[in-house]
Amino acid sequence: MAEQKTKPGSGDVAAFIEGIEDAGKRADAQALIALMSEVSGELPVLWGTMVGFGQYHYRYETGHEGDSFLVGFAPRKTEFSIYLMGTYFPEVAEKREALLARLGKHRMGKACLYVKRLSDVDMGVLRELAEISVGELRKAYG
Repeated sequence: MAEQKTKPGSGDVAAFIEGIEDAGKRADAQALIALMSEVSGELPVLWGTMVGFGQYHYRYETGHEGDSFLVGFAPRKTEFSIYLMGTYFPEVAEKREALLARLGKHRMGKACLYVKRLSDVDMGVLRELAEISVGELRKAYG
């Protein structure tokens, strides 16, 4: 099996955030750090160009396995990618969809939420989505 390329501890989170040129995006990144630290009870760790909180080891029926963070984000050029892998479980799909309907301006992939700026979304709803993600991943993977 190929070695996982994205690993925790690949740099200094504070320096990474300070390197964000746009002051508004930098402030949003700091707000996401505060929210995700509180929800996960974990400190931020740089995983390549992503800021992750907590960690779990997954193993699929296919034999593929690896490590990932419980919740995290990446400040991309045009928007934030917010990683909510635990919201992809079928048993929380209905709740996820109800929350997304109330979130505000966004788009959603399978488990990745994309927002241009935090002022576009309801931070209380974003917190609930992060709580679901962390809770479901801890339930599934310990």
